Amino acid sequence: MNHLNAIPSDPAVPFHGTGLPPGPVILDWPTRPARRAGRHLAVALSFALCVLLPVLLSAWYLWGRAADQYASEAGFAVRREETGAAVELLGGLTGLSGVSSRDTDILYEYLSSRRLVAELDAELDLSGLWAKPGTGLFRGETDPVFAFHAEGSPEALHRYWSRRVEVAYDSRAGLIGLRVTAFDPVDAQAITRGIVARATALINELSDVARDDAIRDAAGTLEAAETRLRLARAEVTAFRNAHQLVDPAADVQARAGLLGNLQGQLAEALIALDLLRDATRADDPRLEQGARRVAVIEDRIAAERAKLGLEGEDEAFASVVGQFEALMADRDFAERAYIAARTAYDLAQAEAQRQSRYLAAWQQPTLPRSAEYPRRWRWLAGIAGFALLVWGLTVLSVYAALDRRG
Repeated sequence: MNHLNAIPSDPAVPFHGTGLPPGPVILDWPTRPARRAGRHLAVALSFALCVLLPVLLSAWYLWGRAADQYASEAGFAVRREETGAAVELLGGLTGLSGVSSRDTDILYEYLSSRRLVAELDAELDLSGLWAKPGTGLFRGETDPVFAFHAEGSPEALHRYWSRRVEVAYDSRAGLIGLRVTAFDPVDAQAITRGIVARATALINELSDVARDDAIRDAAGTLEAAETRLRLARAEVTAFRNAHQLVDPAADVQARAGLLGNLQGQLAEALIALDLLRDATRADDPRLEQGARRVAVIEDRIAAERAKLGLEGEDEAFASVVGQFEALMADRDFAERAYIAARTAYDLAQAEAQRQSRYLAAWQQPTLPRSAEYPRRWRWLAGIAGFALLVWGLTVLSVYAALDRRG
């Protein structure tokens, strides 16, 4: 035991002379430097395991195993051809002109739908194209991180679709941009062309549905107009047969003129009879003749009124004329509606013969010349930064816990 390093167990007890104090002796060996050296070694090992090793493995994978990826781009917009003067002639009755953003919205949703993924998978074998072997040091082996597993389900392929197909949509301008990546430049362009072709087919399908709806609506309107016109004409014919009138306007004018003439003659006959009564005797034969003339004219007037079934009432005559005018107005309106419906139906038929909606491509699918992905340095920097952040937080937490315990 080294007595030079001995200290009393109780500082309050004084030394007795130069001898050792009574009681046990506690020695203070230098253990703190050894603990610190152990901690430094543990920190270095954890740095190597948590930071250096992941970075080295990531670098080995990115440059030695990860497959090059090529990006093909395309851009298009949905456009609709205006119908022109034919629609203006109808005053907007058909509703076939104008451009709506709904077609573009539908197309945007379609570009990320399972329907499109299933159609392209059946046409191009997307599962096989996106599961091709890598092009790194280990050629012939599938990229385990970026590639798709060929035995994956349709749901997995749909989830993987968002990693390979990027869709940009400018709702104000109605423009859609595509960016498709694959492990071969020809495959990337083929997938992009397939997407554009399926998008064109969808727009044509929407056009067919819209044209069918327009023709169906126009045909229904035309049929209703034809039925209304037939009923209006039948009512006019029945009215004419009931009142024995071919052209009521001309008939009314002629009969009114005849009645007016008879009433004028009746007035003249009555005046002549009154004058004769004042100038002759009561037994003058001319008085009897004048009275007979007045009676004949009155009988003729009554007969003319009876032909019309008016029985001498002017209100009934006006009512007949009013009914006929109302029937003629209904028939004229039905004829104009039929002409408009017929024009709309012919226009809808003409629209069905041409493509009103079409996909206007402002950038055709490109053939990439060099690989853009994976961006290896960016991936490596991100992995290194994340690993360093996690390692640093872990070391600080461990040091704080040890300090609280010590």
